[in-house]
Amino acid sequence: MTGLPMADESEDNGAGDADLAARVKAREAREREPTPTERALTAEERSTVGRHTKLSALAVYSIILREGEEEMHRPKTSLWWSGVAAGLGISTSVLMVGVMRAALGADHPYLGLFQAFGYTFGFVLVILCRLQLFTENTITPILPFLAAPSRDKLYDIARLWSIVFVANMVGTATTALLAVHGGILSPEVLGGILDISRHVAGFTWSEALLRGIPSGFFIAALVWMMPSAKGSELLLIIMFTWLIAAGDFTHVVAGSNEIFVLMFNGELGIGAAFAVHILPMLIGNIIGGTGLFAMLAYGQVHDEM
Repeated sequence: MTGLPMADESEDNGAGDADLAARVKAREAREREPTPTERALTAEERSTVGRHTKLSALAVYSIILREGEEEMHRPKTSLWWSGVAAGLGISTSVLMVGVMRAALGADHPYLGLFQAFGYTFGFVLVILCRLQLFTENTITPILPFLAAPSRDKLYDIARLWSIVFVANMVGTATTALLAVHGGILSPEVLGGILDISRHVAGFTWSEALLRGIPSGFFIAALVWMMPSAKGSELLLIIMFTWLIAAGDFTHVVAGSNEIFVLMFNGELGIGAAFAVHILPMLIGNIIGGTGLFAMLAYGQVHDEM
């Protein structure tokens, strides 16, 4: 009796493999078959058409899935130092906002739009340097898990998230300490940083969470778009991280630097910094990146795998 379910399962797997193979052959046949217009092209022109064909959603999914597999199996020390470096680097965003506020003045009519551009600097640094930023990891390790769920993959995600998040916090806390007590910033720039930090700390718990959802979604979408960017990576990073700042949305890593600045300036306790401000931003970013975008990305390719 125990052999019957195993046989049924084997038959189901065999049918699934056959169905998958048929779908792959159908896609290959469509790719080889020239369209009516392509039949009038030369071989070189058809080759040009092939080079300019955009990546399919399944191809993009496969690229990010492979990246996620690599990230989940990197050594702990590599994840740690890359995460610390990302925390240090993302703080450039807050520094540039402070510089712009000091240069333009707090009463400039378009200050918000200009300082949002300064916010992009840290993201450009971190993403193009391939450093471990927590919010990028709300999608990359999730796709391998959705493709083949297992307890081991859940452990790998928890390991990756915990190491990278703590490392990011160490990096942003270090730069906040240097900004407040290091004597390396002018009073005007430090004043600008304190102003924007107080603005972020002014959000209620629910506001910080809800404003974190779009940020998580945009960063996950940015990760999804990068394989198709074809030389436009810098523009994409600037566009969507500018939108995060201009829209007054919350990003847990950049935002933690602002919260730590207030903490080291004696305006916040460590408990309030984490429980009242950083935690809701973290939850919002995870909802936006994993709960929304990663699930939608998986949903659009599920039946093609």
